[in-house]
Amino acid sequence: MITRTKTGKLKPKVFLTELAPKTVKTALSDPRWLQAMQTEYKALIDNKTWDLVPLPPHKKAIGCKWVYRVKENPDGSVNKFKARLVAKGFNQTLGCDYTETFSPVIKPVTTRLILTIAITYKWEIQQIDINNAFLNGFLQEEVYMSQPQGFEAVDKSLV
Repeated sequence: MITRTKTGKLKPKVFLTELAPKTVKTALSDPRWLQAMQTEYKALIDNKTWDLVPLPPHKKAIGCKWVYRVKENPDGSVNKFKARLVAKGFNQTLGCDYTETFSPVIKPVTTRLILTIAITYKWEIQQIDINNAFLNGFLQEEVYMSQPQGFEAVDKSLV
């Protein structure tokens, strides 16, 4: 049997995740990742995601971290570098910091249904990348998060 591996026509997949930095310090020193982080931070500020305030007594601030991802084109080449700032919500306590959780995620069966309808009616299918979609509602609880590393305000004691 002749296989693509034996003929040498199968090239190993190069994973672009190796390009993602391991630390914030490394990311801040690379202009591509710095630009991605600045874009994310600016979007969060423009959306008025938070207010910097002093941490009230008897409250604790949860941490945050930067998550890095290399977005690929269909051919596997680099499309863009994307940085996301995420809160470390796993440090919160049920009943103290929050009372319920909700995560709006589309189910695979819904995606298949929509694609089936589109194919049946010969509709054109397009993909878009929304650059900062906020799907969450308003919080009832007050959540205090530390400032993101690399983007601290002049007063680092604010949260």
